[in-house]
Parts: sequence; C-alpha cells; structure tokens
Amino acid sequence: MKTSSYRIAFGATAMLCVVLAAAVVYLLASRNNAGLAHAGQMAADPAQEPVIAKGPSAGSQRADQTPSAAGVSEPTLAPVQLSPQRMQEIGVTTAVAAMKTLSNDLQVPGNVEINEEKLAYVQTRFQGWIQRVFANATYQYVQKGQPLFTVYSPDLVSSEQEYLLARKNQAAFSQPMHSDSMTGMAHQEPHQENGWLVQAATQRLEQFGMAPEEIADLEKTGKEKKDATVYSPVSGYITERNALPNAYVQPETKLYTIADLSTVWVYANVFQNDVGRLRPGDRAKVTLDAYPGKTFSGRLDQILPQVDQTTRTVRVRLVMANPGLALKPGMYVNVDIAADLGRQLVVPASAVLHSGQRAVAFIDRGEGNLEPRTVTTGPQIDGDIIILSGLKAGDRVVSSANFLIDSEAQLQSASQSFAPAATGTAPNTAASAEKVSIDFSSNPSPPRTGSNAMRVKLTGPDGKAVSGAQVTLTIFMPAMPEMGMAAMHATASLSDQGGGNYEGRLDVPMAGTWQATVSVMRSGQVIATKRMSVTAGGGM
Repeated sequence: MKTSSYRIAFGATAMLCVVLAAAVVYLLASRNNAGLAHAGQMAADPAQEPVIAKGPSAGSQRADQTPSAAGVSEPTLAPVQLSPQRMQEIGVTTAVAAMKTLSNDLQVPGNVEINEEKLAYVQTRFQGWIQRVFANATYQYVQKGQPLFTVYSPDLVSSEQEYLLARKNQAAFSQPMHSDSMTGMAHQEPHQENGWLVQAATQRLEQFGMAPEEIADLEKTGKEKKDATVYSPVSGYITERNALPNAYVQPETKLYTIADLSTVWVYANVFQNDVGRLRPGDRAKVTLDAYPGKTFSGRLDQILPQVDQTTRTVRVRLVMANPGLALKPGMYVNVDIAADLGRQLVVPASAVLHSGQRAVAFIDRGEGNLEPRTVTTGPQIDGDIIILSGLKAGDRVVSSANFLIDSEAQLQSASQSFAPAATGTAPNTAASAEKVSIDFSSNPSPPRTGSNAMRVKLTGPDGKAVSGAQVTLTIFMPAMPEMGMAAMHATASLSDQGGGNYEGRLDVPMAGTWQATVSVMRSGQVIATKRMSVTAGGGM
C-alpha cells in the first residue's frame, strides 16, 4: 500500500514538472516573437528609433552659433544731419585733431640696490696667514689705498729674498774689473745673467701684487718684510668681510666686498602692459617718504628681459646719483618714469565714444553734417587720447554730446530698415517723390507717451491735394546697452480723410527722441518719403 502511494506521488510530480517546462518554453517563444516584431516596426519607422545621447560632431555647428551671431553685433551708424537749433539744444562742441609731442608718466614702486658695476673684491695672490686686521667692521667706510690687513706668506717672503739676492749679485758684478780683454768678456756674461735674474724676481713680486713703491722700499732697506700689507683698491663701504686675525687665506678666498655707493641702481616694477611705452634713456624721478619734498633724478638704463610670474611685472633698472648717501640699499621708493611717446595724433578724450567693441568719433563736415568714423585708440594722457587710425590731423570732431549724436546716428540708420521698400522703376519713383510734399502733425503736439493722433497732409507739385494713397508712419528708437534698453519701434497706417489729409492713431511706447519715417505709396510704388526726428513727452 505504501509503495503504491509513492508511485502515485512520483507520477504526479513528474507531470507537474512537464507542465511547468512547457509553460516556460511558451513564454520564451512569445517574448522572442514580440522582440522581432518590434525590431521590424523600428526598421520600418525610423522616427521610432530610441534616443541616444551623442556629443556634437567635429564639423557640426548650430546656425545660431556662427561667429557673427555669437558675438555682440554693433548697430550700424549713419551720417547725422542736425539743425543748428538742435545742435545748440544738445550742447554740441567740436575740437580739431592735432599732432602733439607726448610723454606718459608711469608711477610704479621700486627698491634701491647696490650698483654692481661699482663693486670691488679684495683677495690675495698667495697663500698665508692674516696677522693684523685694520678694517674690521661691515659697512665701515674705507678709502682707496687705505690698509686693510697684514698677511704673512712664506712664498712672498721667499720671493723678496730672491729679489734682494739678485740685486746683491748685480751690485757685486757691476764693480770695475782690470783684467785683460778675455777675462772681461768672461766676466760680462755672469753680469748679464744676473740682470735677467733681477728682472724675473721683480716680475714675480709684481705678480704677487706688490706695488712699485713697496718694491722700491724693499730695495732701499735691503731687508725682506715678513708681514705684507694689503690695501683697499677703491673707496666705498665694506658690505662683506671674511678677513679675521690668524685666518689662513688662499688666492680663491674672498676677504672683502667693497661697494661704491656714490651711484646706486633702482629697480622699478612695471606692469607688463606698460613696458612697451618705455625706452632706455627715458627720464625718471624717485621720491621717498623719508625725505618729503626731495626728488632724485636719473635715467632708465635697462629693461630686464623677464616677467615675474606672480605679479606679472617687469623689472626696469634706473641709474641714480646718490648725493649724501640718501638712497640706501634695500629702501622702498616711488618711481615716476616719463615715457617719451614722440609726436602722436590726439583728440580730446571726450571726442571718442566707446560703445561695445568699437570706438567712434563724429567728424563735423559743416552745416550740421556729422559723419561717424570708427577709430583705433591708444592710451589716454592728460585729457587727450591718442588716435592710431581712423582720423588725420586737421579733422574737426565732435567733443561733447557724443552719446546723443550716436543715438541719432543709430536712429537714422535703423529707420531705413523699417521703411517700406520701393517697387517698380526707380527713376519714375524718385521723380514723383521729389514732387509730393509731406506735412506732418500730431495731436497732442508734441506727441506724448500712449495713444496719439497722427496726421499727414499730401500736396502734389501742382498744389492740389493727393488722395487715394497708402500712408505708413514708422517710429524707431535704437537700443541703448548702457541703460539696459532694447530697440523699440511702432507702426501705424493712416487712413484717407479726403482733401489730401490722412490720419491714424499710434501708440508711443516711451518718452524720448524717435526717428519717424512717413512713406507714401500708390499703385505699389513709393511716391514720397520723409524722415524726421520726433520728441515725445510724458513718462517712461
């Protein structure tokens, strides 16, 4: 009975496993079929492809990222025509571009250092031992020829003895001889050889640094000096001392450093942007807080060929006279360098309007005609600015009210882009435009911020009213980046009221000077155009 139960349970379990395996196979088959169908659908419809993030290709560039669009575009300027009354209202003044001899003063900090060309070192040309030291303090002043120390040198003493012996032998051989001619000739050879020995001994002493006076004194006394005295080669201050009593010295031992401070070097720290204005020989003045009201004069000696990586400055060396030793090494000073710029073309600094990426000057052509001109400028000096290009000597430029004139120029230039373009033949259109007169008025007059009634009266060349025309009024105000204002414009179509009168309403966005353009068209052709400035009142 128990065995039969086990068999039944085993069979049921096997059947269950078979059913589960069949279910798994069915599910896998269904999923694969769905994936193949989806892939076929994606291939048939490319728009359904999955979105994959990709970086921009090397040659790709968006249309709005072209060089012209990426940079800030400058508004186009047009020549300006102003009436004498308008020029007086906005306060226009003029100046003449002229050549001037200029110098630019640079005020920079500096520090005083020893003139390396005035340094002297004291060393011996022999080895020995220092006996007595006379100059025994740093920054002690010594004069040229003043004794510094004495030294005992066996080599020097030996050379002195050789010299004295050669002199003694020379004196002995110089005694008159009474022998025959052959004996005299034999005696002359040792005498001549001894002269060579004296000369060699003298040269050896000179190479050791003995002065001619000391050699003469040695010959006079006939006795060697055990202690040789070393003298100062220049006058100045001892800035370094290594000479100590009983110290052993060799020719390579630097015993003293003596500096002549009658002239010093001043190193000025000039920013790299200003170095191009400087030239060797430029005049310079130095002042110190320690001596109020006192000025030291000098000249620029050299521009060092290195820029400090931390401060981005270049060291400029000045040579300064130092009367009374007022300039002491290590002092901080104020340096004023007069950079000679030569003859340059200059205009008043107020005559150049810097707007964005360009500089503009307005040339006065007379009778209210002002022409904008892009200029390249140099440094500003004493209220004037150097003009590198764009103007020539004798040009009369506007020196005040440039901002208002710049706005007028932008208005007149930009208003042309809003005026309706002419169609048809140009010669007939121009002839008609010259013969039709336009009279403009507004209500209120002058117009104010908000809605205004704009009126235009057209009169033909025969004095009769012009009817049946399409009249458009456009006002424009350019952008003012300095005030954070974008360009604005408004347009209105004026309807025919009969008798050559046209009227319509126009909303003026804000108060200020607007450039207004009236365009008259008939049969698709412009028969008249008038441009003018309209000043609107009211608030913002």
